[in-house]
Amino acid sequence: MTIKKGYNTRHKEELLEYLSSMPGRHMTAGEICTCLKSKGSTIGTATVYRQLEKLVDDGRLSKYIIDEGTSACYEFVPEEDHLCEKNCYHCKCESCGVLIHMDCSEIMSFVEHIKEHHGFEIDPYRTVLYGKCSGCMAKEG
Repeated sequence: MTIKKGYNTRHKEELLEYLSSMPGRHMTAGEICTCLKSKGSTIGTATVYRQLEKLVDDGRLSKYIIDEGTSACYEFVPEEDHLCEKNCYHCKCESCGVLIHMDCSEIMSFVEHIKEHHGFEIDPYRTVLYGKCSGCMAKEG
């Protein structure tokens, strides 16, 4: 029997339900596995990885590979709320690792400036600004 794209198994639905409960949050496959297991799930690690890739292929998840040597992040974002249709810039906190979408007209002005005045087009899917998030700055005082 051939499984059609979009076919839903119990594990795929369990994973999708979990991810959809946290829209806009970026999580690694390892974090997802740990959280599901802590909730009593019997889904295996290999199944999580396989189902995440299927959900990416189906367009139900976004996958980000921010740094070489770090795990890919997955994000469920309802289609109507998706921030990355054309511009997918991110900020990454060097202290806690949080990944934040940048939906900002100022960055778009900067990107247009670089293109028009410097002849260079920035790839929004591979652009990450590094620094510290407001939570980490507040902890440091």
